[in-house]
Amino acid sequence: MDIYFKKRRWKQLILIFAVLIGIGSLMYTNDLVKQSSEEERIKIERWADAIKIIADNKKHETEIYNFLTHITEANNTTPIILIEENGDINLDRNIKYTPKNRDKVLAKELAKMKAKQEPIVIHLVDDVYQYLYYKESSFLVKLRFYPIIQLIITIIFILIAYVSFSSARKSEQNLVWIGMAKETAHQLGTPISSLIAWIELLKEENLDPKIISELEKDAERLEKITERFSKIGSVPELYNENLYSVLSTTFGYLQPRVSKKIEFVFNYTQSNELYIPLSPSLFTWVIENLVRNAVDAIENNTGKIIVDVIEKEKEVTIDITDNGKGIPKSKFRTIFQPGYTTKKRGWGLGLSLSKRIIEIYHNGKIFIRNSEPHKATTFRIILKK
Repeated sequence: MDIYFKKRRWKQLILIFAVLIGIGSLMYTNDLVKQSSEEERIKIERWADAIKIIADNKKHETEIYNFLTHITEANNTTPIILIEENGDINLDRNIKYTPKNRDKVLAKELAKMKAKQEPIVIHLVDDVYQYLYYKESSFLVKLRFYPIIQLIITIIFILIAYVSFSSARKSEQNLVWIGMAKETAHQLGTPISSLIAWIELLKEENLDPKIISELEKDAERLEKITERFSKIGSVPELYNENLYSVLSTTFGYLQPRVSKKIEFVFNYTQSNELYIPLSPSLFTWVIENLVRNAVDAIENNTGKIIVDVIEKEKEVTIDITDNGKGIPKSKFRTIFQPGYTTKKRGWGLGLSLSKRIIEIYHNGKIFIRNSEPHKATTFRIILKK
């Protein structure tokens, strides 16, 4: 069961949908821009033709200038500059400047217009020519940026909707898991109490002490599991515990229950003392999850699990290494996601819970340090002293 990949597929579909909306909007708006641009050029050319007709009809120069001024004043959007043959600017329209910087601004705008397209040539009387330059109107400029703004707004809307939906779903899932965990802890309480009572009765029957000892260990184990489930959903209390003692107890329970073909190597002195803030019941849960994953990864149940403890000035590092089949680099982060599992059985919650216990409850870090297929995989835990 791989819930994580199903979630990722939905993320990809939402992203593709947003991109398609953006591309469609961009194509449609670009088509509108082209049409409007053509209409603007036709409009400018008609102005030039009107001026030429007046000139052909031998109108007085003042009338021509007045008519040209009337036409340009009717234009409220398209920036234009009309220049004489000698390069002098005759008039301009829809270009913002102050009286002091007029020449500088117009020269700059004229250079942009010349670089953009050829001018419209106006042939006036007596072989007099004028040149009409223009560029896109403010409306067209806004229209060009519209699809980009629309795409950004669409993406933001989808992200907000997705985050809101995910938060609501996670909150609901958390409540379900917390409820199930606490109910499980409650239901386990009665049979555990009964089991402890039966063990006391068996002691009176003079059974093999080894059998009694193992039964007591299993009863204690069930009590710890019940304690873990009861603490899910609440902030656990951290106690100043001896890390080496907790590790020794944990591996002391795990080793007899693992194949004898798997060798455990402890690169630390178990009698040492290092007190750090811990929740023993939850921390041992993390170690058990990592060891079980290591055992499952070791092929044919023949291999080695190495435990290293490295003390530093402000933190302590715990490395658990196995020589199993390994983990692809592409899965280094995915493997900690809820629902991700490569096993036929299981919910894919072990490493997710381990990450939550270490990073949220203990303010530490847990990650895959390195992994080489069929050689070595190392999970690293970093805890503050």
